[in-house]
Amino acid sequence: MKYDDASWHYGGDFPSELPEEAGATHIGMFVVWAFLSGLAADMIELDCPEMLQTLELRAETPAIFMLNELDGKFVDEVLNEEGANFAKAYYEPEESGYLKDYEEILCNGIETMYHVADTWENFDRLKPRLDQRLSEWQAK
Repeated sequence: MKYDDASWHYGGDFPSELPEEAGATHIGMFVVWAFLSGLAADMIELDCPEMLQTLELRAETPAIFMLNELDGKFVDEVLNEEGANFAKAYYEPEESGYLKDYEEILCNGIETMYHVADTWENFDRLKPRLDQRLSEWQAK
């Protein structure tokens, strides 16, 4: 199952002044958080440990990681069972899920969600909310 794809964003109604990479920022923030939170699929953890090391060292920003390592595509195969179930419950529902939290935390005072800077500082601002949402979901 494909949850999201950067090309869906930069290929559509996308601010012309931004680079295409800006269409991957919101996706990258979630996927990087999931990988660093132990929700990566075994194939990532066992077969591609260098991917996780890149994230732990913050060698690439979340959007660049998404584009370089996952071709901008967020699919359920990159997550373990718990991660895929959480993503289905939280990432998908636009009206009450991830995008709402992303916009609330990172989009104040900017034109669109695509204008959020792809930085580790923004990741660090979003991470506590994602941790909270996962804990709430696990408690159900």
